[in-house]
Amino acid sequence: MTHVPTLIRRAAATTAVTALVLLLTAPAALAHDRLKSSSPADKAKIERLETIELEFTARMTRPTVLLEDSDGEPVPVGEPRLKGVKVFADPEEELEPGRYRIAWRVVSSDGHPIQGELRFTVTEPKVTSSPSTAEAAPTTSETPASPSPTAPASAETPPSPAAAAPVASEEGASVPGWIWIAVGALVLGGVAIFVGGRRRSRDPGGA
Repeated sequence: MTHVPTLIRRAAATTAVTALVLLLTAPAALAHDRLKSSSPADKAKIERLETIELEFTARMTRPTVLLEDSDGEPVPVGEPRLKGVKVFADPEEELEPGRYRIAWRVVSSDGHPIQGELRFTVTEPKVTSSPSTAEAAPTTSETPASPSPTAPASAETPPSPAAAAPVASEEGASVPGWIWIAVGALVLGGVAIFVGGRRRSRDPGGA
C-alpha cells in the first residue's frame, strides 16, 4: 500500500513539471510571428501606389502578394522581395481610382504559414491651379489698350504734293504786271500814230 506522503510528493513533482513546461512554451506562443505594419495601411485612402510594403515581427520566407480590384480582377504585381523583416511588391501598372484588396501569405520563422489581407482606396488626384497662371490672369484682363501708333502721325502729316499742285498751277497761270503795262503802252502808241495819220490826211497844206 502506497503511503500518503509518497502520493503527495509525486503529485507535487507532476505539478512542478507541468508548470515548468508551461513557462517555457508560453513565451514562444506569445511571440508568434505576425504582420506589424503595412503601406498602404488597411482601409487607407491614397492618391497613388508605387510599392506595397509589409513589415513583420520576424524574418519571413516564401512570400506571396496578390492584388485585386473592386471586381475581383487580378492586377499584375511584380515578384515579392525580402529585405530583413519586410516584404516588398510593386504593381506593374498605374492604379485607376477605385477600391483594391491585397492578399498576402508568408511562412513564419517557426515554419508555419500565416496569411491575411488589406483593403485600400485609390482616390482621384487633387487638381491645383498654378500660382503663375492665377497671377497672370488679372494682369492680362486689366491691361489698358495701347493707342494706335499711327493716329498722331496721320494728324500731323503734311499735305501731299498732289494737294499743293492746284495752288502752283494757279500762281503759274497769273500774268505779270509789267506785261500789262507794255501792252498798254503799245496800244496807246498805236492809237497816237493812227490819230496823227488821220490829221495829216485832212490837212493838205501841212504836207
